[in-house]
Amino acid sequence: MCGISGFTFKDEGLIKKMNHAIRHRGPDDEGIFVTNDVSLGHRRLSILDLSPAGHQPMSSEKGTLTLVHNGEIYNFREIRKELEGRGYGFKSQSDTEVILNAYDEWGYGCLEKFRGMFAFALWDEGKKELFIARDRLGVKPLYYMEKGEQLFFSSEIKAFSSTGKLTDSLDNAAINLYFSFRFTPGSQTVLKDVNKLEPGHFMVWKNGKVLIKKYWDIELDEDYTARRPISRKSEAEYVGEFLDIFRESIKLRLVSDVPVGAYLSGGLDSSFIVGMMAGVAKKAVSTFSVGFPDGADESPYAQLVADQFSTKHHLLNVNSKAVDVLPDVYWHLDEPLSDAAAIPTYLMSQVTKKSVTVVLSGEGADEQLGGYDKYKALYYPHLFKSINPAFLSRAFSGHSGKNPKLFRAMEYLGNLDDASQAYLRFNSVFLREERQMLFSDEKLKLESLGDGDLAVVNPYLNRKGEFLNRLLLLDLKTWLPDDLLLKNDKMTMAHAVEARTPFLDHKLVEFLIKVPQSMKLKWFQEKYLLRKAMKGIVPEQILKRKKQGFSVPVHRWINEELKEIVNELFSKQNLENLGLFNVEYARSLIQKDLRNPYCLRQFWSVFSFLAWHRFFLKRCR
Repeated sequence: MCGISGFTFKDEGLIKKMNHAIRHRGPDDEGIFVTNDVSLGHRRLSILDLSPAGHQPMSSEKGTLTLVHNGEIYNFREIRKELEGRGYGFKSQSDTEVILNAYDEWGYGCLEKFRGMFAFALWDEGKKELFIARDRLGVKPLYYMEKGEQLFFSSEIKAFSSTGKLTDSLDNAAINLYFSFRFTPGSQTVLKDVNKLEPGHFMVWKNGKVLIKKYWDIELDEDYTARRPISRKSEAEYVGEFLDIFRESIKLRLVSDVPVGAYLSGGLDSSFIVGMMAGVAKKAVSTFSVGFPDGADESPYAQLVADQFSTKHHLLNVNSKAVDVLPDVYWHLDEPLSDAAAIPTYLMSQVTKKSVTVVLSGEGADEQLGGYDKYKALYYPHLFKSINPAFLSRAFSGHSGKNPKLFRAMEYLGNLDDASQAYLRFNSVFLREERQMLFSDEKLKLESLGDGDLAVVNPYLNRKGEFLNRLLLLDLKTWLPDDLLLKNDKMTMAHAVEARTPFLDHKLVEFLIKVPQSMKLKWFQEKYLLRKAMKGIVPEQILKRKKQGFSVPVHRWINEELKEIVNELFSKQNLENLGLFNVEYARSLIQKDLRNPYCLRQFWSVFSFLAWHRFFLKRCR
């Protein structure tokens, strides 16, 4: 796990500055590679082959290939054996050298061999081209800027501030998407200059031109009709296959030359990870639970699991206040992200670093197994409507739309025949008409009338396949990489902690997306398949728990420790200076009942944007 940067011209001083900007990602070592055509930089967090042989940038034996790599190729030993059989020699025990030789042997096709999380850039001196790739699910980030025929790239946007090329020009389309989804989906960022290389894609720069191609995608089982589903496997077969793939995923993610631990909340996902780790690890597993003074106390559940598997359990208490770390949180996020859990994730990583460098975490389980309440709210109306179309209209007839929650539900039900419109009516932070009131900038108001949000969801919802699996696919391709994994990477790497995500092994993803929806939500029970797989492995009390997630006391923060910064960011002067928002409408968000989740998420979306503008963008100038 590391940080990488580079560009397509020679400048030793600049690449050192870009390296320095992301030094937190790799405190153990640094290196640069400079030729007339390219400059590459690397900050190292030593995980595999801790010796100098693992130093990066790393060049091939012939010196024609040079690589900077962020992440882990978990199956590198298997690939190495295959390459050794083809005559390749190795000087290190690192996965980085495996990437070099795999590219030499298979070219761009090497990506099909890799099982892991990665973002890397490889300079091919013979072809005079730069090959850049990002892992299938987007666990590791990769940003880029094009300036004429020059290309810049980095693990984090802040590195571009060293180039003198990064402006504070905002992208209206991306801002509109942010205030619909709470994050910026796809290849855009809210900065006009900066784009993301999307998950499952690679980029080639040659002769001043950029080519981007997709090398992997998630494929739904589209041979399905609601009333006559195709022949499927038995429940026992699905459970058995799930266990086999997940066990293999755990084994691969225990490969490390430094100790590996696991976050343990006592919920389904983390408990299952720890249970499977205990079954394959050669020594006692180290587990970590984090307690926050005013959060829900989950420690008894975590301790129950720790006792079951005799782990070396650590209960870490976090006493820092949100206001103390807020500037650093938004600085490290790089992008505006309306996810209050970024704050406790940052604090959790800060205290975890004192004990371990590598942890396993449960990202990706909910998005594949139907773990959120929203899936029930979106899925069951479609199911009931297919059985009895008149049922829903009778159930909601005569109700007022004054209650925000009920209003959103009724809006959703009224659009069931158009899956994309229905999803947006239910899920948008600000509906289109609300964005018209939120924005004062005329170009932004015009953008909000377009179909940008529909263009995001249409490719996933308006297609064949079971409806729940289409919803899960949408989240796997948008919310997961552009919110959850962005937050997970930036907040852990702010403290040089490597987070590994066994639920996001691509072989597991390819399997789970084709598991029928009835094995994910069954009789209103979420994660049915996971619960079946866990039976007999984890304590029964854990199986009966409902999903809780981080208990973030946002309402108290707003009224107490964050009150001063809230008032400052939402001040008339600050909003007028920014020139994007209708001042009266934006300020009215503070006066709403923020205990209502719909009001709170609207407020926090604007607050997060303002905080990002203050603590990231202004600092980059």
